[in-house]
Amino acid sequence: MSATRVFVARLAGCAVFDPAGDRVGKVRDVLVVYRRNDPPRVVGLIVEVPGKRRVFLSIGRVTSISGGQIITTGLINLRRFEQRGGEVRVIAEMLGRKVSFNDGSGEATVEDVSIEEREPGEWEVEQLFVRRPKGASPFSKGQSAYVTWREVRELAASGEAQSAEQLIATYSELKPADLANTLLDLPVARRQEVAEELSDDRLADVLEEMPESDQVEILSGLGDDRAADVLDHMQPDDAADLIAQLPEERGEHLLELMEPEEAEDVRMLLSYGPDSAGGLMTTEPIIVSADATVAEGLALIRRHDLPPALGAAVCVTLPPYEAPTGRFLGVVHFQRMLRYPPHERLGTLIDQGLEPVGADTSAAEVSRILASYDLVSVPVIDEKHRLVGVVTIDDVLDYLLPDDWRSHPEDDDEVSKRATARAQLTTGSIPIPSTARRAADGTR
Repeated sequence: MSATRVFVARLAGCAVFDPAGDRVGKVRDVLVVYRRNDPPRVVGLIVEVPGKRRVFLSIGRVTSISGGQIITTGLINLRRFEQRGGEVRVIAEMLGRKVSFNDGSGEATVEDVSIEEREPGEWEVEQLFVRRPKGASPFSKGQSAYVTWREVRELAASGEAQSAEQLIATYSELKPADLANTLLDLPVARRQEVAEELSDDRLADVLEEMPESDQVEILSGLGDDRAADVLDHMQPDDAADLIAQLPEERGEHLLELMEPEEAEDVRMLLSYGPDSAGGLMTTEPIIVSADATVAEGLALIRRHDLPPALGAAVCVTLPPYEAPTGRFLGVVHFQRMLRYPPHERLGTLIDQGLEPVGADTSAAEVSRILASYDLVSVPVIDEKHRLVGVVTIDDVLDYLLPDDWRSHPEDDDEVSKRATARAQLTTGSIPIPSTARRAADGTR
């Protein structure tokens, strides 16, 4: 081994390579089993491979941990990881736990765990990095310290939730979709603990990447005020889809607690059929006047919080400039803006060939239009020719893909069948070679 002691939090996100130097995935967690008299033994790593699948990598197959990367022997078994009884995930389940010092000096919270190689292929928990609560007796060098496993014992106070603060910090750089997958891998109780400690905007982003059943489960575990705050931060179309899955009484109550402007958008979306352009659209496109300049348009699409599909074009309307707007005039694509000087008026650059769709247009027809004309979004108007929203390519993909595609990304046959039947489109994940399934040992 290139390293004999490693702190687990630093392994999160590390690349995993095969002997030929090809990257096969990245580390998401370390798996250990507890022993009666000895420190927990490391049994393997949880690795995320292409397709967002989590697989098990036996620690015996790891030949090197150094420089932020891990080298393995041979191919990785690509069978989906399933946690067994007695197995504990270090990052997801150990970080944030409280421990008590055996010498009676107080309690602390685990912030990191180090693992050490005792013999080739044999790793175990060696040290814990812990922090005492504020107001406790200080350590000789502050409130934090390194302790061995044998110097402390874990506490499991009845009814007390495990802190998720350190887990959230460890995964702070994850994209919302990756964090959503991470949460879905956790035990239900731990998942809810983490959701409780995420900020409103971060939790909103994560919920948008989850299957609706899991969204409902997490939202149901939140108090009404917190749930309404999270819904305020979600895209209106995603919030509408989620509220539609809730019992009618609670959904209406949450709408009353939401900010009036956000609730108004959601109510409008709920009034449309789920298989129509109105049911798929988002009500927050970039809307400008015909007198706005190229410089102003480019400044608007540079917003860091703007989804890429919404930043592909700006919509030009008569006042007012919030949906439902004044009369819709057309769209200007960002690539066209790049070809003109900053002072050019956007009203002169409108794409005359792009026709909007009505709010009652079928989702299948919207899919056909996007595919036929290579578009990433299409504007939606009402019967008075007012802009009410836009349907983006990601809205259509959410409609075309099966409901559980986030949980089973490898089911590309099902994806293809449904997409072909609905809109003559196909989509799916990278197939896993059968030889790779059989090649690795350490099979679980």
